[in-house]
Amino acid sequence: MKKAFFIAISIILLGVVAYFSFVYYVPFSEGYRSGELIKFSRKGVLVKTWEGQISQGISGTNIFSFSVEDKEQDIIEKMKEYQGRYVKVEYKERYATFFWLGDTKYFITAIQMEESPHFGN
Repeated sequence: MKKAFFIAISIILLGVVAYFSFVYYVPFSEGYRSGELIKFSRKGVLVKTWEGQISQGISGTNIFSFSVEDKEQDIIEKMKEYQGRYVKVEYKERYATFFWLGDTKYFITAIQMEESPHFGN
């Protein structure tokens, strides 16, 4: 009886670890987006996460929402500096997210400033 209980608990624990590892380390997609960085803030009640939005059109109708992990300090500093400017971001999309990482499934891995195709900088 004890052996069966130990095996069942081990299988459940292994399944949970495998699920979390898969969701965190295996990206669903990777890509690039460009637009005006219109919002970047640290929000949350129990766990604070970095969240932002990029407007991908002149009228602001196409909004790309994203998260930045706390370990990406250089990206966080660039986001603060580039607020209100046209930027190009590289991101990875995960299958799911965890509440302590961010609100979205899109996580920024790189950022750079770009020339706006709509207005001269």
